[in-house]
Amino acid sequence: MAESNSISTGDQQGITEAKNKFLFVACFVALIATSSAFVTRFAVLPEWGRQFDLTATQMGEIGGAGVWPFAISIILFSLVVDRIGYGTAMAFAFLCHITYGLLAVLAPAAGPEKAYSILYLASFILALGNGTVEAVINPVVATMFSREKTKWLNILHAGWPAGLVGAGFVTMAMGGADWRLKVGVIFLPALIYGIMMLRQKWPVQERVAAGVSYMGMLQEFGILAAILVVPIIMRQIATVFHLSVPAEVVIDLVLLVAFGAVVRSAGSVMLFALMLVMMPLATTEIGTDGWITTLMEKAMEQIHLPAVTVLVYTSLIMMVLRFCAGPIIHRLKPLGLLAASAAIAAVGLFLLSKSVGISILVVATLYGLGKTFFWPTMLGVVSEQCPRGGALTLNAVGGVGMLAVGVLGMPFIGWLQDSASTRQLQQEQPTISAQVQVDKTGIVGRYSAVDPEKAKALSPVDQDIVNAITEKAKHGALAYMAVFPCIMLVTYLLLIAYFTSKGGYKPVDLLEQVGQPGGETPAGE
Repeated sequence: MAESNSISTGDQQGITEAKNKFLFVACFVALIATSSAFVTRFAVLPEWGRQFDLTATQMGEIGGAGVWPFAISIILFSLVVDRIGYGTAMAFAFLCHITYGLLAVLAPAAGPEKAYSILYLASFILALGNGTVEAVINPVVATMFSREKTKWLNILHAGWPAGLVGAGFVTMAMGGADWRLKVGVIFLPALIYGIMMLRQKWPVQERVAAGVSYMGMLQEFGILAAILVVPIIMRQIATVFHLSVPAEVVIDLVLLVAFGAVVRSAGSVMLFALMLVMMPLATTEIGTDGWITTLMEKAMEQIHLPAVTVLVYTSLIMMVLRFCAGPIIHRLKPLGLLAASAAIAAVGLFLLSKSVGISILVVATLYGLGKTFFWPTMLGVVSEQCPRGGALTLNAVGGVGMLAVGVLGMPFIGWLQDSASTRQLQQEQPTISAQVQVDKTGIVGRYSAVDPEKAKALSPVDQDIVNAITEKAKHGALAYMAVFPCIMLVTYLLLIAYFTSKGGYKPVDLLEQVGQPGGETPAGE
């Protein structure tokens, strides 16, 4: 019978779904590898400093080398990933992860003098691999699950906190074990996703399948998005390579004019708006996470818990809830979920600034709930509203968020803490304040801070007074950080009003938008 020699439509659909789920799991494990390496590298950084006699500046440079290439490679790989192929890109990411592990583990054999250069190179390679993973998995998952993009992107990004929690617990359990064992944690998820992705058949990205050309993708991105992305990338590169401000500005202008001359398109206004709101979003989530362990250190000591407890706990909340995103998104819609999350995060940060003792963990639950859906839901909205931009627009939003938090967000949060500390010290101890206060210049202009060296010259009693006031002020600075989710809340409410005026939020149907039934892959894709 004919039926016995052919695969029915239902069976074929089942096979496709099974393959998609398998590839999804591989993408999920790849994201676990990135966050595992992220958390273990920062965990062993102090040990690298002690073993190889690194200065604080050198440790900071190694730390930065593992972050800034991550964000840049997300954007740059998005420009070529559809042409070189997702499999090729993931092979590169796999080699980066393995190379990082091997270089780091073998660094002691090179001796202390060469260890800094090797660890810097290893961290740089790791960041490139991490960015490449993000550049691949986001458009792949959005393509495979094109009718439920936001749901599946949320589930996918449960892999990030899963890696933080899993590797964080493993690292803590190892205690004083050789740091090379902690670095080696990356090999397990890297080998798993590498094997899973061997000979994998990758889906054709939605933009390519719909017949939108490479130039069409660049035009969707447009000059507006470039105005945000190019200067912030150059700001980071200028910082790393010590370029002068005039040189940086000239390069910015040359790149922007050249890009504008090629694409001749302002780009999507919606994408521009979403990129703008991604900056306070990234600062709320990643920026606060980066500072919260330091800010909670004294408070956690008082209840005999490690300083990292709040970060691990809120990451655990994120991991669990992202798996449950589907019903929540269905009920609230993506923008409604983002607005609700922003409101909860703002309240959580404000209350966290006022909390002491075990109540910190109770209030941290609110903060954890608030930040859970931010990142993947924003990626889902971009994918649903700007599909013509393909991998570029989807990943550029994440990339600009990462860059913004590194270049602007983290320093701004630090400025908030310095401002709160000096203001509190001036109010309570003006005489001591005059002895330790120093004027500095940063990205926010001139500001006042407490000089640690001057503080050390004080009597032990006065040092205790300064430490107590500054710790209290920095803890209280979390309340000022609530301004970021408040900005987001206003923006999301405006977007909700906009879509309501258009008949409600609906994902853009790319095939309908380009006016063709099936799409035709353009030459050169």
